[in-house]
Amino acid sequence: MTFQDFTPEPPLHPDFTLDWTTYDDVDDSRQRWSTWFDVEPLSRGPEPRPDWVVTSRGAVDTELGILKTGKEGDVFLLERADPLDPDGGVVMAAKRYRSSEHRTFHRSASYTEGRSMKRSRDERAIKRKSTFGKQVAAGEWAASEWEALKRCWSIGVPVPYPVQIDGTEILMEWITVDGETAPRLAQTRPDVDLLASYYDQLRDAMGTMVQAGLVHGDLSAYNILAAGERLVVIDLPQIVDLVGNVNGMDFLLRDCTNMCAWFRQKGLEDADEHELFGELLAHAF
Repeated sequence: MTFQDFTPEPPLHPDFTLDWTTYDDVDDSRQRWSTWFDVEPLSRGPEPRPDWVVTSRGAVDTELGILKTGKEGDVFLLERADPLDPDGGVVMAAKRYRSSEHRTFHRSASYTEGRSMKRSRDERAIKRKSTFGKQVAAGEWAASEWEALKRCWSIGVPVPYPVQIDGTEILMEWITVDGETAPRLAQTRPDVDLLASYYDQLRDAMGTMVQAGLVHGDLSAYNILAAGERLVVIDLPQIVDLVGNVNGMDFLLRDCTNMCAWFRQKGLEDADEHELFGELLAHAF
């Protein structure tokens, strides 16, 4: 073969080339690789997703400590960040339901009235309160809150954005004020104008839920966050169907009573539970 006979090979098509970056192994006990791709698509938050959601395959989850303890589980702070893009990381709230140590909700049977389970074996285990039953119950409560968060977010109720669910762990938006965890409404002392604004926001949120046939079921100033001038509703595992649950109306009236009592105590004399209840029913029917 002479030099004149030589024909250079054409360049490789870009579709057949790969570009990758290697990552160091995770060796910190407080860390794990991101579980974003470990869960199925339906276990990820609704679209369109906020820009802050980290979906990098190289992201690492770092445990930052416990945020609060509760009757059904504990909430931790967890940072998800790609080591090659640390400025793009985000801190989230990780709510983890207890399994074998899980304590069921007070009057939980009335909350779950009308709900059905896929497997009768699981339902029997829960009723017997066996160890397996408690594990199933933890998963059921986590799944219930996950579905409630997704639905409420989709219809415009002010709730934390649900990022993903993995077993009994829900990752969601961390609600903050000036970089710190937003206080519960019960911890605040709003002035007259802000108090009135909070009440209007509450009415709107409850009205939106009722229009969708939903009732929080355990609403109080302790499971509403005051994120500056806006309210954010949290703790939704016991959410009930207004019509499908025989106790739906009772739960709605109780939510109205709890919230109006708090607002009156803070100085908003116009907060009347019967008036609010009637207004919400007008939204429902």
